[in-house]
Amino acid sequence: MGVFVFLPLILPLTAWPVARLAEQHLHPRTATRLLTVLAVVLALCSTVCLALVMVVGTAQLPGNPLPDGWSDPEVRAAVPYDEVVGKAAIPALCAVVVACVRTVRRHGRVRRQAHRALAGLRETEVAVLPDAVPYAYALPPGGRRGGGVSRAGAGRGRVVVTTALLDRLRPGERRALFAHERAHLAARHDRYLLAVQLAARANPFLRPLRTAVAYTAERWADEEAARVIGSRRTVARAIGTAALVSRGTPLPTLAGLAAPGPVPRRVAALLGPAPAVRPWPPAFTAVGLAAWGAAAGTAVSAMSSANAAVTMFLILHAATPL
Repeated sequence: MGVFVFLPLILPLTAWPVARLAEQHLHPRTATRLLTVLAVVLALCSTVCLALVMVVGTAQLPGNPLPDGWSDPEVRAAVPYDEVVGKAAIPALCAVVVACVRTVRRHGRVRRQAHRALAGLRETEVAVLPDAVPYAYALPPGGRRGGGVSRAGAGRGRVVVTTALLDRLRPGERRALFAHERAHLAARHDRYLLAVQLAARANPFLRPLRTAVAYTAERWADEEAARVIGSRRTVARAIGTAALVSRGTPLPTLAGLAAPGPVPRRVAALLGPAPAVRPWPPAFTAVGLAAWGAAAGTAVSAMSSANAAVTMFLILHAATPL
């Protein structure tokens, strides 16, 4: 394997340029999908290689349950600096697993709590809470029935908004709010946000992609809301008003009109023309070159992790006594 086993750990750096340029030059729908795919693939590849290095480190520990042959010099020679990186990979992979599990559990817990809080209300798409705190967000389906989650809440998502926020919006801005949140539900933006959250937990070098997707998902919903109500300026006013008074969403993986982030950039984008829809950016542009660079880095990462996995399997198979 050699040093190639370490490549997937640092190749997420190749996606940094496209993370910034995609926000500015791609349609937000295209940017969200592209960046999410890149983040997920790069995170999986780096986690696989970290696990392979961890096997070498674990086999060196006394009393480990692995076969004795896995600590042979031939196995250890497959990883450079095996004495150091092999043992360092153990706490690193444990930290990745713990962080991802905590993220998934918190995401599920907050969603269940939100659905239970709506159990006494009418089972409509829009849930208006009599709360003095202004906020609104898109609550995706609960995913299962039971545990206090209503049958309707488990089957479909709902728009959650408080009376305090509605009182601060004009009628046109309210329509923009509902259209924005419905766009989040229709496109299941919570899945994109959760995926990049987990990817960033798996590899800290992917945090710029997580930040970019959080922004482009909101821009995607902004554009859908503007298309539905027919006024980009009204959506921009609704975003500005909500950002001034709202406390945001209860979780980074739940989307909302006033989600944390560069609100002035969202407003400025809505005051300009609608972005062009392209499945892939033009090759001879800055964003096109960045996208191809990120795609090449992702492909190299996938090939390196696959090669490392196959090589390690063959080495361990040969070292394991029958």
